[in-house]
Amino acid sequence: MREAKGDISMKLGVFTPVFVNRSLDQVVAKLRSLSGISAIEFATGGWPGRDHVEVDALLASPHKLDDFGSQIRDAGLTISALSCHGNPMHPNRGTAREHDEAFRKSVKLAEKLNVPVVVTFSGCPGDSDEAKCPNWIVAPWPPEFLETLEWQWDKKVIPYWQDAGTFAADHGIKVAIEPHPGFVVYNVETALRLRAATGKNVGVNFDPSHLFWQGADIPVTIRALDGCIFHVHAKDSALDAANVARNGVLDAKSYRHLADRSWLFRTVGWGHDELVWKQIISALRMTGYDHVISIEHEDALASVDEGIESAVAFLSRIVLHDPPVEPWWT
Repeated sequence: MREAKGDISMKLGVFTPVFVNRSLDQVVAKLRSLSGISAIEFATGGWPGRDHVEVDALLASPHKLDDFGSQIRDAGLTISALSCHGNPMHPNRGTAREHDEAFRKSVKLAEKLNVPVVVTFSGCPGDSDEAKCPNWIVAPWPPEFLETLEWQWDKKVIPYWQDAGTFAADHGIKVAIEPHPGFVVYNVETALRLRAATGKNVGVNFDPSHLFWQGADIPVTIRALDGCIFHVHAKDSALDAANVARNGVLDAKSYRHLADRSWLFRTVGWGHDELVWKQIISALRMTGYDHVISIEHEDALASVDEGIESAVAFLSRIVLHDPPVEPWWT
């Protein structure tokens, strides 16, 4: 592990899809009202949509681009990332093309806005060139499972991300892949496998909520990803002990069936306590992470304002906004 930097100063931000029913002006006003928030992460395509960013218009018009950037700067905010979570290797060619275009446009826009990172998913192909749906494989047997998994990586995943990673690097943008079940990159091992095959410009958007329920130790995963974490989401998850005891942690029931699921996404602090999140922030600091902790709200048990305001208050007690002083004894 690298020695922790003495000038690390993390910032708190918010990811915009939660404000789908509000205008950009309303979103900016809301974030300005939240003490401690100084960054914003915009959705620019894929499944999160792009409700607050006219990507094509900004790419086509320097005037609109300047106005957009000025609005964010004048509000005292910086843009931590552009996010276009999608599946650019979806067996449906139309979906794959749409998500690939969203990624490449997001990279171009990030370059123009001086945003360092584009966030997305790794994607997941099908089980053959004739497939119609993605096929997420998490078991090596029967033997055709492992054979198909290797085909996915060798023929689809690595070639796509070698090209897409180079495209982003050519524009000066880092790619932060969010490990997420359902896609080929879903944990530390698969994230490192993709990075090893594609280069150091492809890293991780670290979201603990997807790793908690898989049984991962979050500080351990952070240390394993030392130097690979380009962006961080602050989102929690809570496991239901009775449902886990009966069914285990794999759960494909609708997120609407709250009481029956083995786990749920929660606002930070409602799945794991302050000590756990202090350990997470400390682990990030020790690996040298000095970018934004971006709050993502997907808690079905909390309203938009309740969830965001609770997360801001919780994290403001934990995240150090100013550089720490050098210890006198070093």
